[in-house]
Amino acid sequence: MNDLIRDKLKLLPDSPGVYRMYNSAGEIIYVGKAVNLKNRVRQYFQNNAKTPKVAAMVSNIADLEFTITSSEAEALTLECNMIKQNRPRYNILLKDDKHFPYVRIDLRKDFPRVEIVRRIKKDGAKYFGPFLSAVTLREAITAVRDFFPVRHCKKDIEKAIARRERPCLMYHIGKCCAPCSGKVTREQYHAYLDEIEQLLQGRCKPVTDKLSVLMSEAAERMDFERAALLRDRIRAMESLAAKQRAAVTTVNSFDVFAVARDDMNTVVYAMMMRDGNVVMTDGYFVTATDESDGEIMAMFLMQFYIDSGYIPGEIVTKTLPDGADEIAGALKESCSHSVKLVCPQRGEKKQLADLAEMNGKEALKRKRELIMKEWERSEGALVDLSRIVGMDEIPDRIECYDNSHFQGRDTVGSMVVFVGGKPAKELYRRFKTKTVADGDDYEAMREHLTRRFQRAADGDEKWTKLPDLIIMDGGRGQLNVALEVLEKFGLSYIPAIGLAEENEEIILPDDPVPVVLPRNDGTLHLIQRIRDEAHRFAITYHRSMRAKSALYSVLQEIDGVGEKRRRALFDKFMTLDAIKNASVEELASADGMNHPTARKVYDFFRAEKGEGTDV
Repeated sequence: MNDLIRDKLKLLPDSPGVYRMYNSAGEIIYVGKAVNLKNRVRQYFQNNAKTPKVAAMVSNIADLEFTITSSEAEALTLECNMIKQNRPRYNILLKDDKHFPYVRIDLRKDFPRVEIVRRIKKDGAKYFGPFLSAVTLREAITAVRDFFPVRHCKKDIEKAIARRERPCLMYHIGKCCAPCSGKVTREQYHAYLDEIEQLLQGRCKPVTDKLSVLMSEAAERMDFERAALLRDRIRAMESLAAKQRAAVTTVNSFDVFAVARDDMNTVVYAMMMRDGNVVMTDGYFVTATDESDGEIMAMFLMQFYIDSGYIPGEIVTKTLPDGADEIAGALKESCSHSVKLVCPQRGEKKQLADLAEMNGKEALKRKRELIMKEWERSEGALVDLSRIVGMDEIPDRIECYDNSHFQGRDTVGSMVVFVGGKPAKELYRRFKTKTVADGDDYEAMREHLTRRFQRAADGDEKWTKLPDLIIMDGGRGQLNVALEVLEKFGLSYIPAIGLAEENEEIILPDDPVPVVLPRNDGTLHLIQRIRDEAHRFAITYHRSMRAKSALYSVLQEIDGVGEKRRRALFDKFMTLDAIKNASVEELASADGMNHPTARKVYDFFRAEKGEGTDV
C-alpha cells in the first residue's frame, strides 16, 4: 500500500457507492460496489486471508477512486455499467455478451430506416421486440423491405433532395419509394411505417393475405420460383409473429439460469420459458476463477439484463445470487415492473434449473473436447512432429516449398509459412524461376531456396526470420537439394524433411527408411495441410503466369506491340478475352498505347474471328 492509497483510505465515506482500482499504467483493473465504501475497500488491504486472485489484484493496485450513490441498487447498476464499459482484468466478465435482437424505427424523423439492433437506448426511437430468432427476424425484415418500399440507405435525405439526386437502383427495382428524390411525402412514408408496426407487433394477417394473393398469381403464371419465394416470406412473417407473441407473453413466462464449471471454463446456461414452452436456450461463458457460484450468478444477471430491453417478472436460478434483493431492486428500476429471483427446492422449476445445469455441463464438455481437438491438430501435432524429426524444441515457424510448371514451361515456386501450426498468409512468398529449368524440379528448387536464404544473408527484413523446420514437397531428391542449400549458407542446424506424396511417407535426412504414420494420425494431417497449402499456392501462381504467358505469345504476333505495351495491356485487361472484346478507345487508354497501335490490336482480333474491321 503506497502513500496515495493510504491517504485515500482515510477519506472513504460510510456511504454506498462504487470503487475503482487502478494499476501503475492508469488502467482500471477492478470495479466493485459496496453498501459502506469505507469498510469494504479497507478489507482489501488488511492482512486477513485472501484468495490468490484477490492477492494478485491487490499487489497491482497503484491508485483507487470511488463514486457515491444514493442506494445499493443504484451502486449495483453503476458497477455493472462500468464493468461493461471498461472490462477490468480482475472482474467476472460475460464473454458472450449477446442480447435478443430488436427492430428500431425513429418515428420522429421524416423518413426513418427500419434497423435491427441488439441494444435499446433512450434516444426517443421506437423499439419492437425482443425477437427470439435473429434468422427469422432478418427473413421477415427482407419481406418487409420488399413489400413496403422504405429506404435502406443511410444517406442524408434533406441534402439529397437539395442536390436533386437521382434515385438509386432500389427505387428502380421497386424496393424503395425514393424519399431522397422528393417523390414521396412524409405522410405517405409514415403510412408504410404504420403497417410495418402492425407486423412487428404480431399482427401479420393483412400483409400475409396480400402476399398470398401475389403467390397465387405467380403460380397461375407458372412462375414457381417467385411463388416459392413468396411462400417462404409468408412463413417467415407468420413465424415471426408467433415467436414475437411468445416472447412478450406474461403467462407462465420466466428465465432459468444455472452455473456450471470445470477446471478450465465457467458457463451460465440459460433457458427462456414463454407460455410454458422453452423458446430459447444458450450457454454464456464467463471469466471467473475462485469466485463462488453466487458471486458469478450475481454479476452475470446484472451484465445480462441491465440493458437488454426485456426482463421477465420471474428469474429462476440454480444458485441464488449474492445480494438477490438488491439485484431484484436494480432490475425493477431498469424495467419498471417487479422482478422476483427464486431458487426452487422442489417441483417443476427445480427440475428446469437442474436441466439447465446439466446442459451447462454438457456445453463445458463440448468446449473441452473442441479445445483438445484443436490442440491435437496444432500444438499436439507439433510435439509429435518434433519427436519424429528428433528436435529438442517444438518448431514454431515451419516453411514448406513446392514447384509448379506445365511441360517444363512457366516454372514457379511457392513458400508457405505456418506459425504455431496455423497458416501465416502474410508471410507467404512466391518465386518466378529465372534459370532455364526445363522441368528440372531439383534445379528450380535449388534456385528458389538459394534466393530465399540469400535474401536473409543480405539482411532483408522480410526474410531474416529463419524457419525452425523446412518441409519439402517431394521425396529424397528434393530433400537433398534443401540440405545442400542449407549447408551452403551455414544453416545445417535447421532441420528439414520431405513428404513423398505417393505414399504420404515422411523422408528424414539420416534415415534410409521413411516414416509411415497412420492415415488418421494428427501429425500426418498437419504435415499434409502444410504441403497442400504450398501446392495450392504454387498452382494458383502458375495459372496466373500461364494466362499471362498465353496472352504475351498472342500479342507478340502484332506489329508495334512490344514488351512494355504487352505488359500494359495485361495489367489493364488481365485476360485475352477482355482484350479481344475491348474497343479501340479502351485499348488506347492503356499505358504506353496510342490510337494507331490500338487499331492494330483491334483489327488483329477481328480478323482472327473472321469479322470485318470498322472503316
